[in-house]
Amino acid sequence: MIFRQLFDSVSGTYSYLLASRAGGEAMILDPVLERVDRYCTLLRELDLKLVKAVDTHLHADHVTGLGELRDRTHCITIMGEETKADVVSMRVSDGDRVTIEGITLDVMYTPGHTDDSYSYLMGDRVFTGDTLLIRGTGRTDFQNGSARAQYESIFNRLLKLPDETMVFPAHDYKGDTVSTIGEEKRYNPRLQVRSVDEYVELMNNLKLPNPKMMDVAVPANIRVGLHQDELTRQGLAFTAIDAIKSLGRPDILLVDLRETSERAKHGTLPGALHAPYPSIDDSLKPGGMLREVATATGRRIVFFCAYGERSAMAVNAAKEAGLPNPAHIAGGIDAWKKAGGPVQTG
Repeated sequence: MIFRQLFDSVSGTYSYLLASRAGGEAMILDPVLERVDRYCTLLRELDLKLVKAVDTHLHADHVTGLGELRDRTHCITIMGEETKADVVSMRVSDGDRVTIEGITLDVMYTPGHTDDSYSYLMGDRVFTGDTLLIRGTGRTDFQNGSARAQYESIFNRLLKLPDETMVFPAHDYKGDTVSTIGEEKRYNPRLQVRSVDEYVELMNNLKLPNPKMMDVAVPANIRVGLHQDELTRQGLAFTAIDAIKSLGRPDILLVDLRETSERAKHGTLPGALHAPYPSIDDSLKPGGMLREVATATGRRIVFFCAYGERSAMAVNAAKEAGLPNPAHIAGGIDAWKKAGGPVQTG
C-alpha cells in the first residue's frame, strides 16, 4: 500500500494520500488548497490517478483543496451528508463505505467538533479529522459543535476500536504524527474525565480564540461546488422537471454515474444505463460502452448522478470525446426526487 502523510505548516493540517499500488487509483483526505501543486506532483511521481478526495468536515482554518483537485483531476469529491457545502459529488453517512481500487474506508459519523464531522476507518488505522487529536480533542464552540455529541463520538465510537488502532488526525500543532487508541485512552488529558458532564464543562471553558482563517475559510469551503450554470447556458442541462417529462422518450438515454452502493441506498431511475463515473473515460473511448451505444442507437446521452457534479464533468468529457450533444440532469437525483420524479427501489 502507498500511504503518505502530508503536512501544511501554516494551518497545522495533515492530508493523507492512499493507494493500493503504484500505477493505480488514489484517494486523498483533507487536502489543503495551497498544497494542491504538491499533491499533483506526487501523483505524477507515483503514477497514480486521483479518483476521490474527501474532507472529514467543513474546515475553518484553511481553504479546502477539494474544488481545485476536482477541476485538475476530475476526481469525485466526498463529504458527510450533513455538510453545508453547496455541492459535493458524493455525500456519505454512518455505515457507508468509500472505496477505490484495493482500499476501503468504513464511514463513521463522529459529530461534536462540527455537526458534519466524520472519521474513516481503514483496517489498522482511523482518520479522525478534528474529532480526536493526539493528546487533545477538537474544539466544540462553533459550526454547530457540541461537547456532548463529541463525548459520545469519542467514548462510545472511537475508543471502542482496538487499542492498537493507529490514530491519524487532521491536525497537530506540536509535531506529533500518529498515536493509537490505547495511547489516547491512557494519556490524552481531555479523556481523563469521569462523566459526560465533566467533559462538557471542560470543553465549554477552553476560551480559545477563533481560527485566524475562519472568516475566509468557512465561506470559501461552503462554495466548493462545480458551477453547473455554464452547461445550462449551452443547452446541455435538463431541469429535473424537464427530465421527468422526457422519461421514456426513445431518443434519450439516461446514464447513471453513481456507484452501486449509492444506487442501492437511494434508488434508480427507470430505464437508466449504469456507467459508474470513475470509468467514464474508458466508456467514451472508441470501442467503449457509451460511445458504442450512442453511435449504434443515435440516442442523446443524458447523464445524472447524486447532485449534478459528476454528471457536469461527464458532459465535458463526452464533448471532448466527440459525442454529439451530451447533457445532464442539473442537481442530479436529489433534484429529481424533490421534483416528484419516479424512483425504483429494491
